Amino acid sequence: MSLFGAIEAGGTKFVCAVGTVDGEIKERISIPTTTPEETMPKVIAFFQQHVVEAIGIGSFGPIDVDKQSNTYGNITTTPKTAWKDYPLLQTVKDTFSIPVGFNTDVNVAALGEAMLGAAKGVDNCLYITVGTGIGAGAYINGELLQGLTHPEMGHILVRRHPNDSYKGRCPYHADCLEGLAAGPAIEERWGKKAIELSDKEEVWDMEGFYIAQSLMQYILVLSPKKIILGGGVMNQTHVITFIYKYLQELLNGYLSFEEISSNIKDYIVKPGLGDNAGITGALLLAEKEWQESKASAVQ
Repeated sequence: MSLFGAIEAGGTKFVCAVGTVDGEIKERISIPTTTPEETMPKVIAFFQQHVVEAIGIGSFGPIDVDKQSNTYGNITTTPKTAWKDYPLLQTVKDTFSIPVGFNTDVNVAALGEAMLGAAKGVDNCLYITVGTGIGAGAYINGELLQGLTHPEMGHILVRRHPNDSYKGRCPYHADCLEGLAAGPAIEERWGKKAIELSDKEEVWDMEGFYIAQSLMQYILVLSPKKIILGGGVMNQTHVITFIYKYLQELLNGYLSFEEISSNIKDYIVKPGLGDNAGITGALLLAEKEWQESKASAVQ
């Protein structure tokens, strides 16, 4: 079976792996995300040790995913200033001269979960990560959602919790969803990291309140058949109870589907692939790019 390369380029670390399209990972490493000058030589050195048909990249964003754009494959307006306007895709392509697929980290995680994870067999799902940031990838009718750009669902506006006076942390919007509910916002609001607040019900009640609002909007707009919640904040398992509670209250019976009324625990779930959702999706993206390259060469 052919081997493919995968890069999950996160804001904290780059996970690089070699594996197959059935999700078997042969080797992987984790590299801290510092600056391109420090991080990328280590990424390149890893793949120079392997022979792969193609590489798939799932990157933190925002990124340019328009193949007709002059800056296609660049990281764009990221708050990680060292990476602003960095040509991530072109750097990898120029080094290896093989097909390279490129999308957001959450989109490739959605692809992995749709093909091999919690949404396997479903043609319409949503993957959301709640961690250092908040992002979402949508797999709609067998394709990753993309328009003018990729989805930026972490920056929607939400109503404030009645007990929340925190200003918000997003450098662009202050109190958008990410600014109020991502891991750094929890830490700044409460003065401790999320992992140290496990026993504070008021923390997770508020977190569930914000995430439920976002899910309501995503459900009404995209109508996903499965919602997958990942990311470090979701390791606080009790938060999902508040999400279920507030989402049902917010929808208030407007959507009369069993998935929401009585089977919500099977509708909104954790990643089936665990921490491998992104890297598995990147392997699948690499294989897709390879197949398209072969088909193009025949034409």
